Amino acid sequence: MKVTDKKTLTLKTLTKSNVWDLQENDIFRIWEYAEKEPDLKDNARHYIDIIRSAFNLEEIKIDRPEVVNKYKDRGFKIGQVKLDDNTKQKWALAKKPILRVTDLTYENIRHITAAKLLEVIDRNFGGGWESLSQSVQDIIESGFDISTTTLPKDRLKKPGGMYDKKVADGFEVLEIAKGTWVEAIFAKEKPEMEKPRITYQSDLQKTDSDNYDNDDEDLPEIEDHYNDIDEDDEFDEDKLTEESYRTTFETNPEDLELADDEVVDDEY
Repeated sequence: MKVTDKKTLTLKTLTKSNVWDLQENDIFRIWEYAEKEPDLKDNARHYIDIIRSAFNLEEIKIDRPEVVNKYKDRGFKIGQVKLDDNTKQKWALAKKPILRVTDLTYENIRHITAAKLLEVIDRNFGGGWESLSQSVQDIIESGFDISTTTLPKDRLKKPGGMYDKKVADGFEVLEIAKGTWVEAIFAKEKPEMEKPRITYQSDLQKTDSDNYDNDDEDLPEIEDHYNDIDEDDEFDEDKLTEESYRTTFETNPEDLELADDEVVDDEY
């Protein structure tokens, strides 16, 4: 999992991804630090939108002990923030829980452990990996290496098999019973690759001494033959035969000699 130095985060560097590294008290701390910034009022709405992506935020408009205590009973942290020199608000903040697969996003997927991920998947009605929608699978696989296998219960943990190899390689595993068979879902955090920063430099850099002539007449005319049809590639209906449509092979089933008890492991 990605580790963020909370001390270096400010409201200006906060994003919808790294905000998941913070807790409620961290939000109040960095907001207090930003109260000294002259542009806080102009950017406050933007900062609040980022905070709301990972936290439930409610403004306490009735500041009475019984009201505040109700928020505390629900797990909210209470703090006061200043939006400008004349405006102060009391906030109730609570980190959004990740309990269901629908809570997973591209922003928070790298801020949970493999064990936590499998707990979330296990709550999905016990349907296994294929029960997840493609969009949820894509989110999960953006942060984790996932493998699955479905085998008879007595063969799942066969010494030297896939189960042993995955656990030895650091994968967490979730077992989902399906009658006398078991589906095993293996998950391991992907190492986060730092994207290289590429700076593009024009071949021509404009300076005071440069002279540019944008007259189109000086540009060479290039003929575009990209979509031209090559004479050798022209479609000829006479060349179509029955063999052009053949998509199967004629095979004697007896030649296949398939074993009845053969089991194939699927790996994604």
